[in-house]
Amino acid sequence: MAVAPELWIDGRPARLEDLGHQALINYGALTSFVVEQGGVRGLDRHLDRLNRSAVELFGEAVAEDRLRDQMRAALAGRIEAWLRISLFSRELSLRQPDWIGAPQVMISVSSPPSPLADGVRLQSQTYAREAPHLKHVATMGLLRARRTARLAGYDDALFTDADGRICEGSLWNVGFIQGDTVVWPDAPMLDGVAQALIREALDRAGSPQRKAVVRLADLSRFDGAFLCNSATPAAAIAAIDDHVFSTTADAVQHLKALWRSQPRQKI
Repeated sequence: MAVAPELWIDGRPARLEDLGHQALINYGALTSFVVEQGGVRGLDRHLDRLNRSAVELFGEAVAEDRLRDQMRAALAGRIEAWLRISLFSRELSLRQPDWIGAPQVMISVSSPPSPLADGVRLQSQTYAREAPHLKHVATMGLLRARRTARLAGYDDALFTDADGRICEGSLWNVGFIQGDTVVWPDAPMLDGVAQALIREALDRAGSPQRKAVVRLADLSRFDGAFLCNSATPAAAIAAIDDHVFSTTADAVQHLKALWRSQPRQKI
């Protein structure tokens, strides 16, 4: 039985009256990650993304020490957890969309989710998230895309833009394997933290990688494909539509090892 996550707002447990605004106004940014042994891989990137989003969406950043203090309070000494940090403002509404100020912080604490298993089968869909460079709270399109894919017998959805370029998945980035080279799609997308950590580790290891426009018609050029996000550092993609990839187990294990090579940063 699923356990409801703990919710904290501005450093204290959320009350029912605290949640009405979030239920009615779907505006804000978020980031989420695994806490392992009290640390987080790429925590500096998560905090930087939150603050860039805060400035863009609310006009003002959130002090980093405030974020760290609230994360520690929400964890209450736990060293293993899944944290989701959301930014919102009760002052911003449909009638007052031009409010400017530092947003409020909501933190959800729950058990770490299980990573996605290898062998994911994807349905391609022409879809672009609004403001794709932001990890925002507008999720109706993502859920609808995943639902459509699941009802059609697939595991998840892979997005292509109006020009036919492969962009990203519903909740993750995608990469392709061509020989010993990792190819990242060159298209509008969220630059995920797991993707950035893998890129950094590939550079450090001297492993080749590049960005390129990738279309569905190009899939036969690649030996394999994988998805990655903060819950799943790498999982092999078995098929996109009717294109089946060869086994890429060794390459995916290598990517997971590269992700694990990144140090945990203390909260």
